[in-house]
Amino acid sequence: MWLKHIPLEDFFRNPEITQVRISPNGKYLAYLKPFQKRLNIHVKLVDDKEPERRLTNQTDRDIAAFFWKEDDTLLFLRDFGGDENFHFFRISAKGENEKDLTPYEDTKVSLISNLENISEDHIIIGTNQRDKRVFDAYRLNVKTGEAKMVAKNPGHFTGWLVDHQGKLRLAESTDGANTSLYYREEEQKEFEQIFTTNFKNTILPLLFTFDNKNIYVFSNLNKDKEAVEIFDPKERKIVSTLFEHPEVDVWGLNHSKKRKVLTFVSYMTWKQQIHFFDKETEHIFKDIQSQIPEDEIMITSKNRDEDLWALEAHGDRNPGTYYLYDVKNKNLQKVAEARPWLNKEDLAEIKPISYKARDGLTIHGYLTLPKNYMEGEKCPVVVHPHGGPWARDRWRYNPEVQFLANRGYAVLQMNFRGSMGYGKNFWIAGFKQWGKKMQDDVTDGVQYLIEEEVADKYKIGIFGASYGGYVVLAGLCFTPDLYACGVDYVGVSNMFTTLADIPPYWEPYREMMYEMDGHPEKDKELLESVSPVFHADKIKAPLLVAQGAKDPRVKKAESDQIVEALNKRGVDVLYMVKENEGHGFRNEENKMEFYSEMENFLAQYLKP
Repeated sequence: MWLKHIPLEDFFRNPEITQVRISPNGKYLAYLKPFQKRLNIHVKLVDDKEPERRLTNQTDRDIAAFFWKEDDTLLFLRDFGGDENFHFFRISAKGENEKDLTPYEDTKVSLISNLENISEDHIIIGTNQRDKRVFDAYRLNVKTGEAKMVAKNPGHFTGWLVDHQGKLRLAESTDGANTSLYYREEEQKEFEQIFTTNFKNTILPLLFTFDNKNIYVFSNLNKDKEAVEIFDPKERKIVSTLFEHPEVDVWGLNHSKKRKVLTFVSYMTWKQQIHFFDKETEHIFKDIQSQIPEDEIMITSKNRDEDLWALEAHGDRNPGTYYLYDVKNKNLQKVAEARPWLNKEDLAEIKPISYKARDGLTIHGYLTLPKNYMEGEKCPVVVHPHGGPWARDRWRYNPEVQFLANRGYAVLQMNFRGSMGYGKNFWIAGFKQWGKKMQDDVTDGVQYLIEEEVADKYKIGIFGASYGGYVVLAGLCFTPDLYACGVDYVGVSNMFTTLADIPPYWEPYREMMYEMDGHPEKDKELLESVSPVFHADKIKAPLLVAQGAKDPRVKKAESDQIVEALNKRGVDVLYMVKENEGHGFRNEENKMEFYSEMENFLAQYLKP
């Protein structure tokens, strides 16, 4: 089968449109769209009676995210050079009165609640302006920029929850080993500790019940898989279970703000699945799904009356298609495609696989074969472990995967032990297993493809970012004969320096990280045994390393160390550093340069 060559730029340039949001009055659509290669906010009327209007003019950095505050006001987030110190900005729907609402130096700001349908002028934010290690809660006036503290963080609170009247009434806390809930009946009262559990047992507050008395939570207390449950703060216990799945955790609880009912919860087997709590929502989804049968559907926003929905459809070969759905008339209107220059028929299918690790544990993952793959053929493989590591791969369009498949490589993704979504026991099985059983799961996946005669065992490369970058380095160190080359993208090389250099706002989680990853003193031998920088003498495969200079999570020193160690031995290593990037490259020109370098690098050593 002929393989159509798709230009690299078509995979990695910014989308034509993304993050489509409908205004509360249902009259306007706002979305991010490129302007001088940077994603900026644009607005247009739903009925297209006026030309599209660009609201922002950012040219140094993409706008990361935005949302409507009211019918004529939008708020957006941006950082500076990848430092992840995000600021909130306000701008009108006419592109006027732009203002940095949080102009604090060296400060990270996050959204606690946008107070949608509660307050026209205020949101509640968290900021570590007072103490870089923790976030205090403020009620921020989006018109004046005035911020008033709602709750001062005592030093161990890690999250906040408001009720349906916009009152801050619940806080999450950790001492590193245990997590606690703190509750108050009224905003003027002091928080009282009401529940404590070891961090391995999840009780994640999602929202208050609609009478503001109890709390909907995700919890795996006394069970392996996380379920949707109701927690009573007065009784201090779980009082009912609403839905649980026997094989995977639940995620993504949705509700109707107007009708005040839970609508559905999602869960992920190999694809997204939905359990409905509300018949009305179920009928709407079934109608939408009948018109878009192959893709997963995500609600991106609704108008205030909830009779007009903005939707995103995506799949393994669909980078995103945006729709408006008129609930009353059951009319589905296509708005735009994220990447209209890509043809679905030219892209490769991402298919689920599973295999047994050497100790018998079942590992789930995905295999993407190039379009020109012939049954029985052995082809070059790029192993692509996910970051986190407490995350998971899923079935959806992935530009890196599709790019690699288009260049003739099979791509293996696996949810090694420690990945999220498969229950408590599977997650805990990854504790202190960096470079050990977690790495074995990756190696066993490669062996599975070799045994299945899919992989050419002499042409296997490995590419990953963050923890995935660590897996690259560990793979080259601990299984040096398995890989022909590796690409480490903002990856960890030294467990000691990684744990020592965590961002200050991760400090409350330090003891938790020690239990999950290893303690620098108590587990010194373990951490030394799994840190690639101490085993660089075993690396013989060529390596490409890419790093953002402003990365606050995996500091540049992580890449510097491994590159220096290899340079001393004369191992072939290419090193790309971008001064205006952080944890992964966002600026389009930097992405193009990196993936172009990676394309040439892989072709040199894997020769598809």
